[in-house]
Amino acid sequence: MTEYGPRPVDRRLPTEEARDLMTLVRELIEREIRPAAAEEEDAGRFPRETFTLLSESGLLSLPYAEEFGGGDQPYEVYLQVLEELAAARLTVGLGVSVHTLACHALAGYGTKQQRADHLPAMLGGGLLGAYCLSEPSSGSDAASLTTRATREGDNWVIDGTKAWITHGGVADFYTVLARTGGPGARGITAFLVPGDAEGLTAAAPERKMGMKGSPTAQLHFDGVRVPDSRRLGDEGQGFTIALSALDSGRLGIAACAIGVAQAALDEALGYVAERQQFGRPLADFQGLRFMLADMATQIEAGRALYLAAARLRDAKQPFSKEAAMAKLFCTDTAMRVTTDAVQLLGGYGYTADFPAERYMREAKVLQIVEGTNQIQRMVIARHLAGPESH
Repeated sequence: MTEYGPRPVDRRLPTEEARDLMTLVRELIEREIRPAAAEEEDAGRFPRETFTLLSESGLLSLPYAEEFGGGDQPYEVYLQVLEELAAARLTVGLGVSVHTLACHALAGYGTKQQRADHLPAMLGGGLLGAYCLSEPSSGSDAASLTTRATREGDNWVIDGTKAWITHGGVADFYTVLARTGGPGARGITAFLVPGDAEGLTAAAPERKMGMKGSPTAQLHFDGVRVPDSRRLGDEGQGFTIALSALDSGRLGIAACAIGVAQAALDEALGYVAERQQFGRPLADFQGLRFMLADMATQIEAGRALYLAAARLRDAKQPFSKEAAMAKLFCTDTAMRVTTDAVQLLGGYGYTADFPAERYMREAKVLQIVEGTNQIQRMVIARHLAGPESH
């Protein structure tokens, strides 16, 4: 029989520096993340010390400028690092993606003074960020958010509730979108809010189907005061900033999805190579071989799609449509591949003794976060056929 089993992903990285970085990431994963991932997820334990280590190792700052403590790596490289982290533990991979998203507004729209004051600590100073856009009654329809920031002299006073916040209650800073003007997208402004701001409280974390180690919680803003120096971009520019961040964030989710799918395929390959039925390894049965071939093909297609979008971003070309396509395809792929992995493991796949069931539960949320896949289809269709008529 042909030898089957997990193999490291053959990555086509653009530089020797990027190849060294990937070696560092894989060593860190095997030493610090993978060994305890299943146990910590089952216990619902948030790995804050892992994020501190990632910060110290320069892995929370990869796509940002070196002058502010960033790694100055192209998105093509950053996303492949993210994929490796997510394959080992989605709580960590998604957490890095969310932190990167939370830094986007300041890095892209902050003044030079704001960036100098805050970015070094956010990128490499052990801090962890979160992104506050969704609300209890405005998820997909983000432009209808109601959290309000009212100007009082040189300060803003924020009141309202944010929902579904990854790292809610444990983050050191929040990028917050709040209404400063009239209804609709043009009345929204972005703010950088410290995690320990007076009047800011977090509800108990949501009880989720998967990603139990990653806290997701509502945040309540009750008269939270922030100086105008923490306003990011112009008044009314917040929704534009949010959409720009989400385009990049969707690529992060796509990479995480392929990481989870790859982990599920690796688990299935290892199992069918060892498990025997009817006197033969499972890997010898054509029906199962075809399943494995389909899983691997979908993963490679998803990886190629998110990397193509990343290269557009790196070349400073429009990539919004491609980001939506990558998020849609890669997360749907993760759901299919993880479901097939459970099937390939049979009864063992349905037990918590093997990680396949965890991958399947984790894959589901990736079809929802950073814009549901129904929203991605709307975005793609608008690029193809123009906006809907009303």
